[in-house]
Amino acid sequence: MSRAVILAGGRGTRLRPYTVAFPKPLMPIGDTPILEIIIRQLASQGFDRITLAVNHQADLLRAYFGDGSKWNVRIDYSLEHMPLSTMAPLKLIADLPENFLVMNGDILTDLDYAGLMNRHVEERCLFTISAAYRQQHVDYGVLETGGGDFLQGFQEKPHVSYLVSMGIYCASRRILDWIPSDQSFGFDQLVLELIAKKQPVRVRVHEGYWLDIGRPDDYQKAIEDWAGVGEKGRK
Repeated sequence: MSRAVILAGGRGTRLRPYTVAFPKPLMPIGDTPILEIIIRQLASQGFDRITLAVNHQADLLRAYFGDGSKWNVRIDYSLEHMPLSTMAPLKLIADLPENFLVMNGDILTDLDYAGLMNRHVEERCLFTISAAYRQQHVDYGVLETGGGDFLQGFQEKPHVSYLVSMGIYCASRRILDWIPSDQSFGFDQLVLELIAKKQPVRVRVHEGYWLDIGRPDDYQKAIEDWAGVGEKGRK
């Protein structure tokens, strides 16, 4: 049995006005809600139990996804009574297995979820982060100076490459030891705590497609991209 926890309790404030009366995980990509795409992908890769961590508009999510039988998975729900950010909701789930996948509910990707989980388990990792490279265009000429005030180099409007979290993680139950109860606690706080305590955190780079729909322009791009990357979500 493979277990996944999907964080679906956010208010989607960055995606307004789309999410004023509609939960972000139900926003359609093509004719399918993005959370349904994720559930189909997980089910096709052997995840047979999915917990939705819900808060905002939880009743709409329950009404749509039910017990998961439509997708041949078992879906249950963990209700937050206050906003808990991304990691604290895990403390509310009493029966987490030794290893599980946890992810945001607004991600469109062709990631091999099962492969990520299998490698995490085989290598007995504490916490594994799925990551992707992104480039940012700098709109200014960048000056490089040495020890004094003299110019050493110059780049005209360069592109800067950096590695970012995809919002998809594999975790051992041991991470619960670093997550406080009854208060908001996010991914950023967890990884900073693990670094401070010199705990090993694995980063796996995904070279394929990844996009979250947190902002209106990203949502529009996801809709445009769906025809090219969505087939895995239709299984």
